[in-house]
Amino acid sequence: MVDVTTDILIRCSRDKVSGYTSDPDNAPNWYQNIKSVEWKTPRPLTRGSQIAFKAQFLGRQLAYVYEIVELVSGQKLVMRTADGPFSMETTYLWKDVDEKTTRMTLRNKGDPTGFSRLFAPFMSLAMRRANQKDLKRLKSLLEGQQ
Repeated sequence: MVDVTTDILIRCSRDKVSGYTSDPDNAPNWYQNIKSVEWKTPRPLTRGSQIAFKAQFLGRQLAYVYEIVELVSGQKLVMRTADGPFSMETTYLWKDVDEKTTRMTLRNKGDPTGFSRLFAPFMSLAMRRANQKDLKRLKSLLEGQQ
């Protein structure tokens, strides 16, 4: 089992952070490994929406479809793979630290299958490093827009 949680403080309002990060079209801007996004269902993002992502992780090309399973505007977004190399769930949480600072938590958990299962410990470490870099990139992007 892979279960990685990272978080960061961003000097922006919760509305700004949650609005930006819950828009799948912005994912390639702050996720280093995501190369493209394609909506499989009509906009806007709602429970049941499906979005296809193409990514590169650990030297492999990955294509997967996430389905939104929970969406609480400005507070929480949960998406799960509807189709992909292995089951994965990604959760975003946004909490006010104060009126100008948001704590964003990013959690990825999944169950690699087959050959990938052997690399789960390595995948967890690589995922943690990638998530930390992505959150730092997001912080820089959003704080630079002020």
